[in-house]
Amino acid sequence: MEYNAVIDSEKCIQCNACHSACQNNAEQVLTKPIYWKQGWAQDDCVRMRSSSGGVATAVERAFIKNGGIVCSCTFSFGKFEFDFAETEDEVCKFTGSKYVKSNPEGVYKKILQKLKLGRKVLFIGLPCQVSAVRHYTKNHQNLYTADLICHGTPSPQILDSFLFDYGIRLTEVQSIRFREKNNFKLEQNGKRFAVPITTDNYMMTFLNSTTYTENCYQCQYAKIERPGDITLGDSWGSELEKSTQDKGISLVLCQNEKGKELIDQADLTLVDVDLKKAIESNHQLYQPSQKPKQRAVFFKELKKGYGFKKAVKRCYPKKYLKNIVKTVLYNMKFIGGRTAIK
Repeated sequence: MEYNAVIDSEKCIQCNACHSACQNNAEQVLTKPIYWKQGWAQDDCVRMRSSSGGVATAVERAFIKNGGIVCSCTFSFGKFEFDFAETEDEVCKFTGSKYVKSNPEGVYKKILQKLKLGRKVLFIGLPCQVSAVRHYTKNHQNLYTADLICHGTPSPQILDSFLFDYGIRLTEVQSIRFREKNNFKLEQNGKRFAVPITTDNYMMTFLNSTTYTENCYQCQYAKIERPGDITLGDSWGSELEKSTQDKGISLVLCQNEKGKELIDQADLTLVDVDLKKAIESNHQLYQPSQKPKQRAVFFKELKKGYGFKKAVKRCYPKKYLKNIVKTVLYNMKFIGGRTAIK
């Protein structure tokens, strides 16, 4: 369930290569931002399709337009893996927040190969992954990086366990979506698991920090000093008008001149942001997510094979019951809400 790297003792030849390659065994290079803004993609279609303000997509498209290659996380055949995009149209496969731990297996080696061929590569991933690719490639001059403000990531096995309660396997899912702007709802193959006035169990446990991998609660990247050339996230706490916020606003932190280059070449609308308020509204910029007391029981229930719903019912009985009541009342049309996706 934890989805951590494990050394196979039967195959290990004691070469120590994995230890030397691991970013956790190297001195971390973290830098305070020199420039910070909030904003969105000038292309309304890009902004509309994105979870936030579409800044990541705008940066990716501009980077490719200038001859570079983008590497980021995509969902395909039930797996959250990294892939490359070399055309502006290809970056659409990276769009959307993915609240699952992605698997970077083999991608750092591929990035290094492209860098050695003289290609410029933009890598967008979690802070730990950005640190890893920088360490592996020795922060090659042609490498550009964007780290995402991450609150923690569950294993794909957790998502598969949730889906199994509905008779679905993750490998059967063709498309998945975790969020539509400020509306956090899990959606697979165009269908949601909760009525509009409730939150499904997967997103509820995610937002409660219940299902993250153990090391996320001691994340060494949960601070204002960042590993990427730029940092991207949501501009929570923005003082802009609600109508503007509803369309999506991204927070942009720039750590160096490479980052400034990424921002300057993209088609973005950027406005001032209060950095202090931005940090206060994104706790991952000053401390890791706090492990809830229910987490141990939750994982214990899952390992017993009781299922995701029963684990939630055991750990969050009041929320579980409240959602059932709301669902019944909504289906009986006693209370309303936004139209559910059919």
